[in-house]
Parts: sequence; C-alpha cells; structure tokens
Amino acid sequence: MRIERFKIEDIFVIEPSKHSDSRGFFSETYRNDFLHEQKVDAEFLQDNHVYSAQRGVLRGLHFQIPPHAQGKLVRCVRGAILDIGVDLRAGSPTFGQHVAVELSAANWKQLWLPPGFAHGYVTLEQDCEVIYKTTDYYAKDCERGLAWDDPALDIDWRIAKSSLVISDKDHTNPRLADIEPFFHYDRRSA
Repeated sequence: MRIERFKIEDIFVIEPSKHSDSRGFFSETYRNDFLHEQKVDAEFLQDNHVYSAQRGVLRGLHFQIPPHAQGKLVRCVRGAILDIGVDLRAGSPTFGQHVAVELSAANWKQLWLPPGFAHGYVTLEQDCEVIYKTTDYYAKDCERGLAWDDPALDIDWRIAKSSLVISDKDHTNPRLADIEPFFHYDRRSA
C-alpha cells in the first residue's frame, strides 16, 4: 500500500497493491494496521455500497455531526468518480478548502476522510459503484449537507452544471457561511 498526502491535514489517498495474473487479481483493500501507522485510530461500523446509472450523478456534500460524526474510507469499484472532501473544522488553517481526487476501478485508489469533513462525489462515467466504510452508523438526526455549488468552495466538478443529476435534498443545502461550527480543529489530533 502507498500513501499520497495533501495540504489539508488528515486527508490522504491509499493505493492498495494489486497482484494480477491470468486468473484475475488479488488485493488487500483494507488493513487496520496500515491505517494505525498513518495515525488513524478508526473503528469502522458500517459499509455502504452505492450504484449510479448515469454520468453526472452528484451526491453531496454530506456529513454527520457529533455525536455520530463519520470518518469515511471511499473507493470506486466500477467506473470513475471525482471525490471531494471539504474541511469543516472551525479554526483549521484549511477551513473551507477541499481536496478533489479521481477514484476509479482502474486506478484502485481510496480516499480517507476523517470526521469534520463534508463529502461528495460526481460520477464521471455511467454505471458507477462506490463502496465506503464509515466510523459511525447512519443517524438521520445528525445528517447535514453543504451546498455543492457554494462559490466560496470553488469546486470544479468537471461536468457542466446543466448535465448534473442532483437529488432535491442536495439542492437545498446551506452554504459554508451559514453552517454552524459543529467541528473544531485540534492541532494535537492532526
């Protein structure tokens, strides 16, 4: 497994090794000890599997607030997505900044997003499947969203706005300036 780090603390990409032969391939897609080496002390409680039929399906930006905040380990096992993580930690030197990573079945990369980040993605191809682990269970009362098109975020989704397929709920999410500070940056944990 290899790691790619970003300017935003605590977010990183994992590239699991893939061993191929005439039969297909073998890959260890998750190793708890590897995450511990990266200073991630996460217990995963739920796996989610999402299928999107069309290119341009935008899901997000979503997060859960305490006491059920979620960290996520995201991978695309069919097709390709542009995965986004936005820093929501008040006091963070990268508050409001985002990371954009292409995850695909071909590149086999995974993105780790700790609690305190909004998450979303757009499908870059038809017939995409995304699997992600979460560090807490889904809790409807703690579910929140952030406007995917907030100009303050300056996210390039790589697909024309007129071609995006977005849920009604995701059209009504507030902008970053209107979100309560649910998360606080702690330099010691970063």
